[in-house]
Amino acid sequence: MTPVFRIILIVVSLLTTFYILKKIRQSKLQIEYAIFWILFAGVLIVFSLFPWLVSMFTRLIGMQLPVNFIFLFFIFVLLVKMFLMTIELSALENKVKDLTQELALEEKERVDEQKEKTGTKEK
Repeated sequence: MTPVFRIILIVVSLLTTFYILKKIRQSKLQIEYAIFWILFAGVLIVFSLFPWLVSMFTRLIGMQLPVNFIFLFFIFVLLVKMFLMTIELSALENKVKDLTQELALEEKERVDEQKEKTGTKEK
């Protein structure tokens, strides 16, 4: 890994970490979501500071260039994160559907009770 690429990784990782911390302070990002990105940036800093780790992993999986391993690592981690977010999105969509149905039932009950009080009947 070239020194320029290592410096770029360190700078981008640090900037990302500071940006995430800023968003947490502004209450625009929850800590549970920020932990992933901070850890991801931390791993990239470790890879930048200790390039022999990247070389070791590159040889271990049979790749030719450490830069290729870094990009493969990026792709793999982001795909895993995307899969986990898809699972969470599905759960949230189910909750919204359930809450919408519950709200509609409560609204119907409220309207029915109001009609009973006023003595009007549906046609």
